[in-house]
Amino acid sequence: MRTHDVNSIIDNARFNRFHWLVVSLCALLLVFDGYDLFIYGVVLPSIMQEWGLTPLQAGALGSYALFGMMFGALIFGSLADKFGRRKGIAICFALFSVATVINGFASNPTEFGICRFIAGLGCGGLMPNAAALITEYAPKKMRSILMAVMFGGYSLGGMLSAGVGIFMLPRFGWPSMFFAAAIPLLLMPLIVYWLPESIGFLIRQGRKEQARQLLQRLSPETPINPEDELHISVGKGKGASVLELFRHGLALRTAAIWVAFFCCLLMVYALSSWLPKLMAGAGYSLGSSLSFLLALNFGGIAGALVGGWLCDRLNLVKVVIGFFIAALVSISLLGIKSPMPVLYLLIFFAGATTIGTQILLYAGAAQLYGLNIRATGLGWASGIGRTGAIVGPLLGGALMGIELPLHLNFMAFAIPGAVAVLAMTVYALNERRGRPEVIAAAAQ
Repeated sequence: MRTHDVNSIIDNARFNRFHWLVVSLCALLLVFDGYDLFIYGVVLPSIMQEWGLTPLQAGALGSYALFGMMFGALIFGSLADKFGRRKGIAICFALFSVATVINGFASNPTEFGICRFIAGLGCGGLMPNAAALITEYAPKKMRSILMAVMFGGYSLGGMLSAGVGIFMLPRFGWPSMFFAAAIPLLLMPLIVYWLPESIGFLIRQGRKEQARQLLQRLSPETPINPEDELHISVGKGKGASVLELFRHGLALRTAAIWVAFFCCLLMVYALSSWLPKLMAGAGYSLGSSLSFLLALNFGGIAGALVGGWLCDRLNLVKVVIGFFIAALVSISLLGIKSPMPVLYLLIFFAGATTIGTQILLYAGAAQLYGLNIRATGLGWASGIGRTGAIVGPLLGGALMGIELPLHLNFMAFAIPGAVAVLAMTVYALNERRGRPEVIAAAAQ
């Protein structure tokens, strides 16, 4: 009988079909998640006109889903550490899909807001759990790029939302955008069937045969006999406390990454909620305004992939700082009248360095925390970030309400980028002074 180090097997495994399965399923889940989150910016001009909403009311309505996401990330992140990733992901997926379909029947802002809040609970819980699952299964040398590929599904969902809107809004009206969310529900049984459970969770539950079978699929070159012991650096199976995120020398980095999440998501959701409306107000047609949302999300995919590739070769924190600087510059320039190709390029870079950076922050948070507190760490970072996401649409509504010039709107959207640069600089300085054993201690 031998004892196998599960962490070492996962870290050194060759990338194979099993890894592709996990990444593809999680990316597909985030396509649906991204569609649901970006749908509000697509339908915003239509519902403002139909219900006679002021910009401030529209901004508040846009924050309902994001408010739900904050609670969803906090609640489902911690619960998944206790009850398993797959169960948490399935509940979250069903919750936001059903609520989104019902959203299409809303006849007033109150009903609309309630449905968006419930959908937000599911969306907010799905992201950190999918990120934790990918981090647990990914080989160490490919962790950042696989995280980026998975979160590319989120941006693809945003592109899908804009593309569907260009076709369906003029023909069938805004409710059709929400009814389309019924399609993912048909795929749910297959996704849940194929999605593997966390190996760490299985070992904590004493389900070692299932864990052994998954390890054999993950690393076929490593023979593991039924009588062999499996060792993994995990806790005792209790839901991790948020206080654990501030122990073992992690306090300053936890605070810094929370600030970065807040600022990044503020920029992402300010842009995704108000970019079409701002551009329509500047004289662009609805079709052109929605195509800007396509460019934003296409940039998000490119930024995630390029950023993930860079992070696997360079220092992740330095890459994130560089992305935030680029976001600050590109968003500031959006309000300056430019030729259409230049405008699309600026929006592309804004998406790459906001949506893309959000994805890199998830990778950074996942690598910061040990396995037994990882979903809790990701859940809290995402949840704190959701407060920034809530502020984003409200900020856009307030700015439009006082009728600021276009360039000042975008400059206000860019300011959080400067704050995030400072926060991640503090993170980098603390990381440099930190001891190598800090993260190892946190994983025990």
